Amino acid sequence: MRVLVLALAVALVAGHQLKLDPEFAVGKTYTYKYEAILMGGLPEEGLARAGFKIRSKVLISALAANTFVLKLLEPELFEYSGIWPKDAFIPATKLTSALSDQLLTPLKFEYANGVVGKVFAPAGVSASVLNIVRGILNIFQMNIKKTVNVYELQEPGVQGVCKTHYLITEDAKAERVLLTKTKDLNHCQERIMKDIGMAYTERCAECRARGSALKGTAAFNYVMKPSATGALILQASSTELIQFSPINIMNGAAQMEAKQFLTFLEIQKAPLEPIKAEYLHRGNLRYEFGSELLQTPIQLLRITNAEAQIVEILNHLVNNNVAKVHEDAPLKFIELIQLLRSAKYETIESLWSQFKSRTTHREWIRNAVPAIGTHVAMRFIKEKFLVGELTLAEVTRSLTIAIHMVTADLEAIKLLREFAENQKVMETPVLNEIAALGYGSLVSKYCGENPTCPVDLIRPVHELVAQAVAKGDINEIIVTLKVLGNAGHPSSLKPILKVLPSFGSAAATLPLRVHIEGVLALRNIAKREPKMVQEVAVQLFMDRALHPELRMVAAIVLFETKLPMGLVAALADALLREPNLQVASLVYSYMKAMTRSTTPDFAPVAAACNVAVNILSPKLNRLSYRYSRALLVDGYYSPWMVGAAASAFYVNDAATVLPRTIMAKARTYLAGAYADVIEIGVRTEGIQEALLKVQDLPTNTDRITKMRKVLKALSEWRAQPSSQPLASAHVKLFGQEIAFVSVNKGLVDQLMALVTGPEVQTYGRKALDAVLAGTKFNFAEPMLVAEVRRILPTAVGLPMELSFYTSSVLNTAIELQAIVSPPIAQKFHPSQLLKSDISMRAAFSPSVSLYTYAVMGVNTALAQAAVVSRARIYTILPAWIEARLDMIKGNFKFELLPVQGVNKIASALVETFAVARNVEDLAGAKITPMIPADLTPQSSKKSSSRSSRMGSSLTDDMSGSSELVSDQQSKMSKLIKDFEKRLCGEIETFGIKACTMIESRNAAFIRDVPLYAVIGKHSAFIEVTPAAGPVIEKIEIEIQVGEKAAEKIIKVIDLSQDEGILEDKNVLMKLKKILVPGLKNRTSSRSSRSHAVSSRSSSSDVSTSSKGSSHKISKMADILDPIVKASKLQKSSSRSSRSSSSLLSSKSSSSRSTSSLSSSQSKQELYEMNFTKHHIHQHALSASRRNSQSSARSFNAIYDKAKYLTNAVNPTVTILIRAVSADHKVQGYQIAAYFDKETSRLQLLFANLAKNNNWRICADGVRLSDHKLMAKIAWGIYCKQYVTEISAETGIVGQEPAVRLKLTWEKLPRNMKYYGEELSEYISRFALQAGMSLAKAKNVHNQIKLTVAAASEQSLNVVLKTPSRTIFKKAMSLPISLPIGDTASELRAYQDSWVDTIAYMVSKAHAAECSVIKDTVITFNNRKVKAEMPHSCLQVLAQDGTSNAKFIVLLKRDQQHEQNMLTVKIADIDVDMYQKGHVAMVKVNNVEIPVSDLPYRHPTADIQIRQSGQGIALHALRHGLQEVYFDKDIQKVKVVDWMRGQTSGLCGKADGEVRQELRMPNTRLTKNAVSYGHSWVLPAESCRDATECYMKLDSVKLEKQIILHGQESKCFSVEPVLRCLPGCLALRTTTVSVGFHCLPADTSLNRSEGMSSIFEKSVDLREKTEAHLACRCTAQCA
Repeated sequence: MRVLVLALAVALVAGHQLKLDPEFAVGKTYTYKYEAILMGGLPEEGLARAGFKIRSKVLISALAANTFVLKLLEPELFEYSGIWPKDAFIPATKLTSALSDQLLTPLKFEYANGVVGKVFAPAGVSASVLNIVRGILNIFQMNIKKTVNVYELQEPGVQGVCKTHYLITEDAKAERVLLTKTKDLNHCQERIMKDIGMAYTERCAECRARGSALKGTAAFNYVMKPSATGALILQASSTELIQFSPINIMNGAAQMEAKQFLTFLEIQKAPLEPIKAEYLHRGNLRYEFGSELLQTPIQLLRITNAEAQIVEILNHLVNNNVAKVHEDAPLKFIELIQLLRSAKYETIESLWSQFKSRTTHREWIRNAVPAIGTHVAMRFIKEKFLVGELTLAEVTRSLTIAIHMVTADLEAIKLLREFAENQKVMETPVLNEIAALGYGSLVSKYCGENPTCPVDLIRPVHELVAQAVAKGDINEIIVTLKVLGNAGHPSSLKPILKVLPSFGSAAATLPLRVHIEGVLALRNIAKREPKMVQEVAVQLFMDRALHPELRMVAAIVLFETKLPMGLVAALADALLREPNLQVASLVYSYMKAMTRSTTPDFAPVAAACNVAVNILSPKLNRLSYRYSRALLVDGYYSPWMVGAAASAFYVNDAATVLPRTIMAKARTYLAGAYADVIEIGVRTEGIQEALLKVQDLPTNTDRITKMRKVLKALSEWRAQPSSQPLASAHVKLFGQEIAFVSVNKGLVDQLMALVTGPEVQTYGRKALDAVLAGTKFNFAEPMLVAEVRRILPTAVGLPMELSFYTSSVLNTAIELQAIVSPPIAQKFHPSQLLKSDISMRAAFSPSVSLYTYAVMGVNTALAQAAVVSRARIYTILPAWIEARLDMIKGNFKFELLPVQGVNKIASALVETFAVARNVEDLAGAKITPMIPADLTPQSSKKSSSRSSRMGSSLTDDMSGSSELVSDQQSKMSKLIKDFEKRLCGEIETFGIKACTMIESRNAAFIRDVPLYAVIGKHSAFIEVTPAAGPVIEKIEIEIQVGEKAAEKIIKVIDLSQDEGILEDKNVLMKLKKILVPGLKNRTSSRSSRSHAVSSRSSSSDVSTSSKGSSHKISKMADILDPIVKASKLQKSSSRSSRSSSSLLSSKSSSSRSTSSLSSSQSKQELYEMNFTKHHIHQHALSASRRNSQSSARSFNAIYDKAKYLTNAVNPTVTILIRAVSADHKVQGYQIAAYFDKETSRLQLLFANLAKNNNWRICADGVRLSDHKLMAKIAWGIYCKQYVTEISAETGIVGQEPAVRLKLTWEKLPRNMKYYGEELSEYISRFALQAGMSLAKAKNVHNQIKLTVAAASEQSLNVVLKTPSRTIFKKAMSLPISLPIGDTASELRAYQDSWVDTIAYMVSKAHAAECSVIKDTVITFNNRKVKAEMPHSCLQVLAQDGTSNAKFIVLLKRDQQHEQNMLTVKIADIDVDMYQKGHVAMVKVNNVEIPVSDLPYRHPTADIQIRQSGQGIALHALRHGLQEVYFDKDIQKVKVVDWMRGQTSGLCGKADGEVRQELRMPNTRLTKNAVSYGHSWVLPAESCRDATECYMKLDSVKLEKQIILHGQESKCFSVEPVLRCLPGCLALRTTTVSVGFHCLPADTSLNRSEGMSSIFEKSVDLREKTEAHLACRCTAQCA
């Protein structure tokens, strides 16, 4: 019974349950009052904001069960630009009237269970009006669940499908249901958003986890009256807040706030009727983008006649950018772009036809078309080039820009593909490459915006790759791979794998550079599918059979995939066993650099690498810099969400000086995204051969035959691929390759032919004729530098836009005319100009105007309301120059004429304001500064003026005064401060006054963060005006060289003039002592340190007593004081010069004794570096003085004999810099150079031309001997205030040559001392980082001494002593070989060419050396090998391991006499080096050359043989041999640096790979040194061989029985073993350990066939066997 009652109760409640879904009954009209406000700005009150308000009545009526009609009644639009909340909204009556027809049009929509479905509207309703209605319908969107009151879901709305939280409560008393829903706009399943200009940026999820640049949320509140049939919405309101800051919203952010209010008014019984028109399906509740995509937010245009308006803008740009750029030119250029975007293609064609023949108009159109950013730009460029209306240079530039600015759509991709496939384009290599790379970029941008990117877009490129591989067209393969790399489509992985080794069969026939391009093409694919690329890259890296460079590139790509911890551990484990040190070094250095990374996206990789480095450091931390390296420097500041990273890769494969590949990349982080801004890569394969002019060897049949005969004798010899002189480079911007070039010998020859051809000469002649006739032109270069936009809808239905624009216009106006006497003939050589009198007149005025806008607000084609930050920069630097160059008389005169009408040469203005405007009332636009002017009526100001005049001396040229004015402020003004500062400087000599004015007023008083500091108004400008005084008519610079230099001297400087002035000063100084009591005490206080305290008290007494003196005496003392100071300076200078020698020596000895107590004996020896100078005094009067006097005294003797050379010799060069004024006053500067041949003295005198100005610079340099130079630089009044001396001399330290530099000074200016100390600190830090030693020491207090001694031909010992430190380095390696010792004698052959001399010195320093001592070989990689050489058999010591075979060096050892012999096969000669008695001898082609006839030089090839020490040396740099040296004790082979990695033989490959040293001719690695040495033996052909080498290399059978894998087996050696020929007996043997390959015992093996392939088999076991070293043959042998 109870159960029945309970069931009835539940049924009763269910029958009376209320529905919460909104209901609009059929036949009724529901009336609501609606108001929406959208405002943008900073959140604080009292600042400017911009926004819109919409007010209307909303009528809703049901047509059918799920179809409704919505109509706006009495709509009103308001706009706002003012101080919030003080100012009021302003009605936009004209805009309301213009849109009234659309706003009043009823719309249909589907609505069921609170969900809005399809929306219908007539065609006449614009997308903007429809979006406003969508904002209203968005309020009625409610997904109400009946069973729960709190829940969340992804709900569709105007902004997209976003995460929405619902909370439903019930007010039972009021019979109301309260519903609240909130939306998280940062967690949307599908966010409606449009990005423009950000196609190449990548989202950084890890960065956004640490901070956010853009956040948005919306909250809706409803009050509903429920009923059984449905709920009635009584009130509804919504608030949406979107915050944005480029540097993290936690540091302050601008915001857009949207509010909606909907209030129920009444229910009318009459239904609404739609208008009689066709209602089209216009989507659903989702926002629909319209004309705002083409509307720039920085200005609003009313376009009535696009063509006429474009013509007007064009004429304005052309006419106002002639002599200088118009300040508003960037804004006008953006306006031109916007008009072109709105124009039809036919209109653009019409404009082009009208203006294409007018150069200036044509250039403005051509520069604007790429910025249109739609497929219209691609179509224009394509069609105009194909009909010949655009030149190659024009289309190249326009196409490059258009590709990266155009919005990628299917039409644009189709147009570019058709352009690339055109025959005319395919025949132009440069254009073909740009179009191809651009196609990949467009596909990449399209796929970035459309995740379901069809494979059909990239399939044609896949087909081109297959065709190019089939044809073997290497260049075509590389281009297509680069296209696939730009596109980055995952489907491209399969065709790329076909050209990679280990994946595609065709890869075996392709060169290394194709493989590398294939790997690099995976990088953009890795951004979309990192795991797929990781699998490929790991396999390539782990395959040790591949080329090391390919493996290193694979490792670089692998790290870019942000590999996980497990993969990093796998790489570390592989590196522990990695035989190739190049690969190990690059990966280890990359891991080590990655451990210091601070960027969020690589934080997990950095942590994993930190573990890996700890494992690898003990083994790989000490590899030298000759191995491949990876460098990574980055920094990321999380609070601001900004960062930067730079990486560089130095990829080498043979430890050569020049690497094989260098790649560098820069990345920036901002606002939760990153972009690879630029990447540059260069490959230098074979470039060293090209730089050193290594010529291709002649096709000599005899030479090739001889070389091949030797190589054929080697067992299983395999040549390395020869490198062709080649260089290639590529450039990437934002991850997209935009250009690449491959340079080979053919291309260089073509360029040289072009440069030296008649076309260039003809062009040069035309240019010269134009200059002689007088030419005038201007060049304007406009550019839309940046256009970055993000458009997203708001709850109101209006779009919010975040934009960044930068536009610039560069203009250069040039006038040029020249007159040449005598006139230039029709056929002339440029050297004729060196014998002419040239008069030239030139005027040029480069100017730049740049505008940058940052916008946040509403942007539609109808209205705009936004906060705008605008920066304007304008610069102009006009110049007018006249010049006359008399080449015959050596007179060069330049005149700088003043330019009238230009004062302000640079200005910058940054201001932030709120703007509101609509297209119907552009004149009524309202702009409000962000910070109101009346906010701080009494702001504190800082101002200072600084003026200076260039008067009596350069030291006192800039003098000024500053003043600080501050007032008491109110509480507000203490917070808000305006900053004003004015700095002025005046150069009276040249009549120039320059002022800089800086003003700033910002919002940092509200919140001290970067964003608020930018908002406000900031300005700065630099103004140059004529100085007060006589007008400067022009500035002359005259240079006279030669005999007539003396005629140009204006101010004669001699000793008598100074002495006369000094006598007058002495009289005045005595007078001052009489007039001013106590002067003697004051003087003595400066000269004696022991009486310092008493003299200070005396000075104090003088100061006190002077107060009671008469005004006249005080004034006289002030006048005389500077003269007294100058006199004292002269006296102190002479005293210090007399005592400097003893003082320096005593200080030096004191320093040495102190140092010896605090350092070890070895360091002390290095500190001191006992220097014995070569210099012997040459200018002494007697032999006794020559041996006794110091060099400093010698210099002083010359200097004291004639302080100035003005009376002794005429000047060699005179330079006058004069300002010609209206009063003809002499002012300016004079520089004169004198050279006295008798004393080898050079003197430079710099003086001010002003009559009473005695400030000078005197520089003297004397060549005291062949071993010493000395210089003295003095400056100040009469060159006596400051003095420095510099000496450089040669000598010896021990027995090694050395050089010593010494700098001493007596007095230096304070600033110079300060910067000298800073420089010393920097040098010390740098020295420690460079591995030098540093010790604190008390050295001579006024001296810096650098001593450098040769430790060897390629290293130096260096000691630098400063007053407080000693820096030293022992055996510091050099990049060149010093011209001492053997190098000095070797350089005699190159004394006629300094280029060859330097090349030899560099080449020798980097040569790889191999030596042989008896039967021990020290390889190129410095590994010692005990070879146990066979008797009288030739062994390949070293050879060119490529198929070119440029040289072969053979070694033969006579074990009986224990002598070695070398044979060098090079060019067309054979050189034999051998021992005859105790003398080293040489034969060339079997003809012995006596030692007395050396050096020998080859008649055609660059080969020389000379005597060197106790032996003979052969040099052939351009054939790859640095030196082959032979004497009775040691033999050496040195190969040049570019041969590293290309050699083979006993000496190895010279590639630095010590772990892979013992490599046999068939490239197999062996572990036995004897087996390795024997593998390079040239076996005998028969026992009748004249070499007496009766041995051959053979595979031997293991004599004992072997059970392998449980099976009885017979084994054969896979490494060749040296055995006697058949019919010969072994006289001497040795034991070698070799690898054996085993076969089942019952296997039948044909020895002649089976043995040919046995050397390629794998090693099953290693056993010892017998090898023969000497044989004797019977008479019956074959």
